[in-house]
Formats: sequence, structure tokens, C-alpha cells
Amino acid sequence: MSLTALKWLATIHSCFMTSSPSLTMLLSSIYTYLLCFTSCLFFKVSCSTSEFRSEGDYLLGGLFTHFNYMLLTSTLTFLRHSTSKSGYKMLQVMRFAVEEINNSTTLLPNVSLGYEIFDHCSNTGNFHSVLSFLSNNGSIRPKEKLNNYQPKVIALAGPYGSSRTITVAPLITMDLIPMVNYGAASYELSNKIQYPSFVRTIPSNKDLIEMIIHLIRWFGWNWVAFLGSQDDYSTDGLKLFNKYINNTGICLAYQEGLSLNANYSLTLRKIDKLNINVIVIFALKEYASKIIKAAIANNIQEKVWIASHSWAMNQQLPREPGIRKIGTIIGIADRLLSLPRFNEFVFNKAKGTADAGHNDKAVSDVQNKNETCNQDCDYCSLMTAEDIINESPTNSFAVYSAIYTIAHALHKVLQCDMNECHKNITVKPYMLLEKIKLLNFPLNGRQVKYDQNYDPTICYGVVLWRTDLINFNNTFSCSLKVPFSNCSVECKAGYSRQPEGFHSCCFTCKKCPRNRDPYTCFPCAESEWSDEGSTTCKTRSVVYPQFTEIPSIIVMISTACLIILLFAIFCLFAYNYDTPVVKSAGGSMCFLMLASLILSSVSVLFFFEKPTSLFCLLRNAIFTFFFTVCISCLTVRSFQIVCVFKMAAQFPKVYSLWVKHNGQWLFIAFSSFVHLISCVVWMTVNPIKAIADSWTFNDQIMLICEIGNTITLIIVMFISWFLGFLCLLFSYMGRDLPKNYNEAKSITFSLILYYLTWIAYFTVYLSIKSKYIVILNAVAQISSINGILFSHFIPKSYIIIFQPQKNTPTYFQTSIQNYTQTISRS
Repeated sequence: MSLTALKWLATIHSCFMTSSPSLTMLLSSIYTYLLCFTSCLFFKVSCSTSEFRSEGDYLLGGLFTHFNYMLLTSTLTFLRHSTSKSGYKMLQVMRFAVEEINNSTTLLPNVSLGYEIFDHCSNTGNFHSVLSFLSNNGSIRPKEKLNNYQPKVIALAGPYGSSRTITVAPLITMDLIPMVNYGAASYELSNKIQYPSFVRTIPSNKDLIEMIIHLIRWFGWNWVAFLGSQDDYSTDGLKLFNKYINNTGICLAYQEGLSLNANYSLTLRKIDKLNINVIVIFALKEYASKIIKAAIANNIQEKVWIASHSWAMNQQLPREPGIRKIGTIIGIADRLLSLPRFNEFVFNKAKGTADAGHNDKAVSDVQNKNETCNQDCDYCSLMTAEDIINESPTNSFAVYSAIYTIAHALHKVLQCDMNECHKNITVKPYMLLEKIKLLNFPLNGRQVKYDQNYDPTICYGVVLWRTDLINFNNTFSCSLKVPFSNCSVECKAGYSRQPEGFHSCCFTCKKCPRNRDPYTCFPCAESEWSDEGSTTCKTRSVVYPQFTEIPSIIVMISTACLIILLFAIFCLFAYNYDTPVVKSAGGSMCFLMLASLILSSVSVLFFFEKPTSLFCLLRNAIFTFFFTVCISCLTVRSFQIVCVFKMAAQFPKVYSLWVKHNGQWLFIAFSSFVHLISCVVWMTVNPIKAIADSWTFNDQIMLICEIGNTITLIIVMFISWFLGFLCLLFSYMGRDLPKNYNEAKSITFSLILYYLTWIAYFTVYLSIKSKYIVILNAVAQISSINGILFSHFIPKSYIIIFQPQKNTPTYFQTSIQNYTQTISRS
């Protein structure tokens, strides 16, 4: 492939990478196809150097930054303008990890890993390296199926930096080659639609920004500046910062993306003029270094500098003269983990590496002329073992865990045990990707695992430069005085905030009128209250009857005793079903009445604890329906007794039809059905639901149930009360019947108690508001049930148990005969 063609394609790529994501993906595919096609015809890499290449059963790719390049637009060539010694240290960490794995007897036994490493010189000058990884025997076939595709490497580690990674990631990830990255934090790379096989061993910018915001809020700051560099890392960080400070009370007072040749002094003077004392520097270390040095030179003092992960562990800046006067530097960094035996590895390899560097010098000079090989490091041979070890360790463990991630995934693909791996398995890159998401292994004291976006489950920590305690403003007292970085001083109690300017953090203070909260002079929230003349809003208590309260306990015990007693009478009547007392009480109708009373009692259980819409429905609907069924039974039974003794002789045909067609059951079924329909309408037209009563009491919110639609409720109550009225009427008509059949007094007592109880309840409900109104509702239900129980069933149960002589056919016949004689004499 010609150099001119490569530069032309590289220029196109650098342009379209700034466009929209969908266009980027489309153009990336076209671009890669062109590159692959031209490479298939022309391109073949044949670089070799001892530190950049090692043979093995499976080859890993590595992209590291050894030089920073500047593009000369006049000649479209790249000029080295600085070295990156930390990149060389990361290269050594990769070599160390590969050697350690190859020497392991448990991880990938009888399998050796090799590697090929390139210098990622620039965003557009490294495509020879990437194409070399994608190639097979020096050539690339476009549109190869995944099952047939076998690139030179099974996975790739690197490169460092978000911009570098975003540039080459589409070429790697579109073929599902695992791109295990150790130094790209941009949250954009977590998008698995655009970057399906991107894996990283450092947390994303999302985690870092959330940590920074948490730190700012912890100290109560709300007036901050955000400085970054003009790259994807900083742009992504600023975008996330603006997103996540919403509704936090933090105001971004100043923001700027700086270039290397920007006027840093002017920027800092602007920040100082705005009285901003907290500055977030979310930039690469070269930019951060320039900002800090400019702050020292311009005598910027007593600031808090929050360092992003990229420079939080910088080794040179803490030694910079005058850095102590600029304030406090707080870094956000991953916990550093040591690499046992790495120093020993570096010392052992130092001499051999240096020799190899001198021997390869001539080859490197030749390679630099054609600018196609990124495996030249002329300064590497000059670095001593101490130089390598003393370089920043920030990304060392990230590189180390990246190589081990690939190795553990390969271990699973090859189905390795403790002794050997199945080398007959054909390994495709996408197979490793499937295993990476499932990984969970310990590594030097850390558990390595990934989430659904292939991001690591790692948390950031806070690093304070220079001191062990946060003694701000260069004071070493234990007062821990926190610097002030707010647009306005907080208003005193009784004063309101009056907005001033664009930012919500900026305001003046104005004295509040009474009964308002102390900052806005607006009324307290619905969940708050205040005394008259108070300037503080207090939280309102939420009240409702609870099981643990004494009134609730009394009602619950009463209900339990009532249900037990009803069950006992049900069993007693069933045992004595054929006796005259049970038959005179209604026979089989007694069991319907008792069952209805039991079900009515169950409704009391729904009156306690926090009300819900379902509980509100069950509280009164169950009682209202089943108690009405019981009253309809009483009504029809009273009518039957009067009919037998007084109306049968006068209206024999009507009586015969009533008996023939079971008129009593038809009446009960009809009245119950009508009442059921009315209950359904009551519950559906305007459903009963739980509401929060915030208007009755200032300091309380009562959780209560609405009564629903008033008209339908009146209809429901009218049916029940009308049946009760008919029952009273029929029982009065039979007041002179035989004693065993005369229940006028008992029915009158039970129904009068029923009416009076509910009249009293509705009177109290409409006149008094309290959470105990709910308990009064439950008491009204229990009272109604007890009225029928103790007036109708208890006397008959007493006769069955204690006066069996009155529970005989003879006794009842004698009573009827006496009644007949009395009627005949009159």
C-alpha cells in the first residue's frame, strides 16, 4: 500500500470521526473496507525488534505510546516532539505479564503467548500497526465471515487515551476482536452498538464524574470551574459533568477546553476574578501540568484543585517549586496495586533490552525512512531500570489485568484444566469475547470481573497530595477549615433567596414574612408544616391506625372472639339440626345467616396498618353485602312466621304458591342480587381509594379511605336499611305469637342497635376528624354483628345447651295449642 494513499485515507478517517455516531459507523465500515482492500493488494509489515515481538502459540497485539507526534500539514508527515516514558513502562508491564503467564503451571498450561507491540504514534499515523494485527500472513480479506476470519492476533491491548482508542476501535471491534483497553475512560466506548468488542480495565468517565460530584457536594461547594483539554477524554467528561450536576445545587461557573499552546494565565485570571475556589482539571497530564505551573507562576493561591484519574498520581508535579502555595490538590484515582516481581523483571531485562536497542538502531533508521513501522524506540535503550520503575504506576495494573483478562478468557476457550489445554480447538477472537463477560478471578488482591458493558467493577478513591490530613490552605492545624466556594453566602433563618443572575447558586437574601420557609418565602411543602411566625418548616407525621396501638389490639381481640363464637354456634346448630329450636330459628337459613355474619366480621381485619385502595374496598364492601344478606334472611323469616299464623287461612292460594316455589329463598336471592349490583356500582363509578388528608391538621397527614360516590353509597345503605325496616314491621305484626316463635323484642333490639350505631358513626364522621374514626367504623360493624348474635342466636344456643326440655316437639306443640285456644276465646 502506498504511503500517499494511506495518508489520504487517514485524513478522511480523522475527519469523519467527528461526525454523528450513525454516520461514523457507516463511514468506518466503508473506510475499513477500503483499507483492507488496498492492504490486501499492497500492504505487508515486516518489522522486528526484540522488545516489540515475541513468538508464541497465540499472538496478542499491543499498542503503546512511546512518542507524542505533531502533524506537519504542509508535508503530511509526523514529527516527534516529546517522549512518553510512561508508555514504555506500560510496554514492559505487558511483557512481564506475558512472561509470567507463560511460566505459570495453572493458567494456560502447555500453551505459550506471544505478542507484537507497536508505538501508537498518532490518531492517523498508526494504521499500519492496526492493519498488521488484522492481517493473516500479511494480507487482509474484506467481508470475511467470523467463523472463517483468523487475524494475526486473538486480542489487542491498548491504546492509551480516549481519542487514540476511538480512532482505531471501529477497525478492531467490527470484527469482534477483543480490544482490552487499559487507558481509555470515555463513556462513549461503553456503547456496545458502536464498539461491540471493547473491553476496559479502568473505570469509565461516568464513575469518575460521579465521584467528583460526590466530593464537591460532600464539602458543600457549588461554585466550580471545569478545565479540560481538546480531546475526547475531556469532552466526554464535561458532557457527563453537565448532565449529572442537574438538581444537585452545583453551578458550573466556568468551563474551557485548552490546547497545549493556549493562554493558561488568562484562563486562571478569569477564574480568580469570578471568585471560584474549586477547580476541576479533567485533562491529560501534559495539560494539567501546564495549568498547575501557570497557577504557580501567576501566584494563584488558596484554591482547591480536583485532579482527574489521568494525572492524580503524577510523580513530577508534587516536586514543582512553589506548588504548596496554590492550595490543596485532591486526586481521584484507582487504588494502586503492586506487581510482585516486576522490579526484578525490569532489572533482569534492562541490560538485554539496552543491547537489543543498540543492535536494532540501524534497522530502526531504515524503518523511519519509509514511516511504515512503529516499532522504533531510540530513547528506550537509554532508560535505566530505575527510570522505568520510578515512572508513574497509574496504569500499570490496568495493563497487567488486561493481559490476564485475555489469558483467562483463552484458558476457558481452550477448556484447560490444571495440567493441559486442548490445543486442537480452533480459537477465534469472538470466542474470547463471549468468555470475558463471564470472568471473575482474583488478581493481586483484586477481583477482576466486568459488567454488561465490559466495564470493570472498580471504585475510585480520593488521594490528597502532600499531607495526610485535609488541612486546607496550607495550614497544619486540626481545625480542618473548608475553603468557601459558593456564589453566595447562605441566607440566615428568616431570610429568602432572591435569584441574581443566570446561575441558581447566586442570590441575595431578603427577610421573609411569617409562616414561610427560611429560604424561598414560599409556603411549606405538603409534607411539611410550620407554627405561626416560624421560619422553619418541619416534617409532618403520617398517621393511621396500627396493629400495635391499644385500641387496635382491643378491636382485633374482640373480632377474634366474635368469629370463634360464631363458628361455635354454627357447629352447635349443625349438631342439633333436627331439633325444634333450630328449625324455629330458620332451619337451613340459620347457616346462611351465621356464614354471612362470619364473613362480615372478616372485614374488620382490613382497618389497620397503612391503607391501600384494595383494603379500602374490602373494609366496607364485605360487611355491607354480607350483613345485608343476613338481614334479608331475618326479614323473610319474620314474614314467614306471620304468614303461617295469621295469613295462611286468609290467603291460602298465595301461601301455597309461596311454599311451592320456595318463596323465602327467591326473596333472599333477589334482594341479595339487587344489593350486590348496587355495591358493584358503588365501587366502580367512583372507586374507594386511599388518600392522604393533609388539610385537617397542620402537623399531621392522615391516611384515610374515601367513601366513594355519595349517591351510590346512599342507594347501598337504603337497601340494607329498608330490609331492616321490613323486618321490624313483620316482627311487630307477630308480637302476640307463641313465645317460642315471638322474636319481636330480640329483632327490634338488634335492628335498633344497628340503626343507632351507624347513625352515631356517621354523625361523628362528619363532625370530628381523627385517625381513630377508622377504628370507630370497625366498632360499628362489630356492634351490628353482636346485635343479631346476642338477640337471636345466643338465646337459642342457651336453650339447646342448658334447657333441653324446651327443645322438644311436645313443648312446641303445647305452645301452639295454647296460642290457638287463646285466639279462639278472643
